[in-house]
Amino acid sequence: MPEWLVETGIGEDRAILVDDGEILAARVCWREPWRAGAVSPARLDHRYPGSKRGAVHLPDGTIATIDALPPGVTHGATLMVRIARAALAEQGRFKLAQCRPAGDVAPCPAPALAETLTDHPVRTLGMLDRSFDTAGWDELIEQAQTGVIDFAGGRLTISPTPAMTLIDIDGPPPLLPLDQAAIPAIGAAMARLDIAGSVGIDFPGLESRTERQGVDQALDAALAASGWRGERTGMNGFGFVQLVSRMARPSLIARMAFHPARAAAYALLRQAERVAEPGALVLIAHTAVLAAIEPALEAELARRSGRVIRREPRNGLALHAGFAQAVAL
Repeated sequence: MPEWLVETGIGEDRAILVDDGEILAARVCWREPWRAGAVSPARLDHRYPGSKRGAVHLPDGTIATIDALPPGVTHGATLMVRIARAALAEQGRFKLAQCRPAGDVAPCPAPALAETLTDHPVRTLGMLDRSFDTAGWDELIEQAQTGVIDFAGGRLTISPTPAMTLIDIDGPPPLLPLDQAAIPAIGAAMARLDIAGSVGIDFPGLESRTERQGVDQALDAALAASGWRGERTGMNGFGFVQLVSRMARPSLIARMAFHPARAAAYALLRQAERVAEPGALVLIAHTAVLAAIEPALEAELARRSGRVIRREPRNGLALHAGFAQAVAL
């Protein structure tokens, strides 16, 4: 039976849906305060004329876009809002968080990651539990970093862009078997990498309309099996299919692409927690990775491990090649 496994890390919470030792889906939370589900008072900064849309200031000064504004709410008014989608980083730009009026409800923080996992049983793991590693967490993160997923007969390349997440399919002909082989990999990747929003899939084009319709039907089945819910177009004559679904948070692909040093810092902290040898903990990593480890995160590592923490910058290391080790005091 599928089960969500949750790790409460330093600065980052992680969850994987596991069935028979295989990761079916994954979630990552970096504990940003304005995540989906948070409810807060906000002040209306402006409203677009003749529209229900505008922007609000949240209590810490963060600006969020707002939709479904009721009539009569004007500049400077205070209203309760609920965050619908967290802020998103994209290539060359930044998308503000989105919210909607929440009505007469009390303020509350965004739910913890474990509280959002309602479709299967949830089990929170201890710091030294290796279930994530056994299930293939490192392989999943490598796929998120590179955007490359190999399948029998071909390869997916997944790229976040300002317009949408693009999935490109490469492999040798014949093209119909290639498209068919790619479909299970696409369905699995959508859930494993937490991909939502607007997604474009570039299949190698098929001349036969009947073949294209067969691929459409197989794609529908694979997406449904993965838990994806949304709308999609049929494959056009050039092999392109577009998916659209509700997005509440960045995908794993987007986090790795647009916040690589921060992602590497959290991975390094996870590794450091698990060092078994006695002594001070030395964090050895690129300067940008060490800079992403804020003092509060380092203090949390010291508290959890009961150790002295030291840093050793090595700019010759790739961002995700940092490591932690114990040394004598």
